[in-house]
Amino acid sequence: MVEKRVKFQNSEDVEDFVKAAGQCDFDIDILYDHIYIDAKSFLGVLGLGLRKDLTVQYFGENAKFEKMLKNYAVA
Repeated sequence: MVEKRVKFQNSEDVEDFVKAAGQCDFDIDILYDHIYIDAKSFLGVLGLGLRKDLTVQYFGENAKFEKMLKNYAVA
């Protein structure tokens, strides 16, 4: 399992993330506090709110997805 911290600034960021997640053939979750959301759900991810530090957990490898995650990485 891989964990990365991300932050989305607007709904377009969320849309790009969900599209990239949808192309992966493994599970991807987003966590905020004790809430787990399927990262392939636009409304679910958007419902967590923007401009929050979120944790992405995934259970596979996809170079395009990991490259896209760097755009939203929290230092």
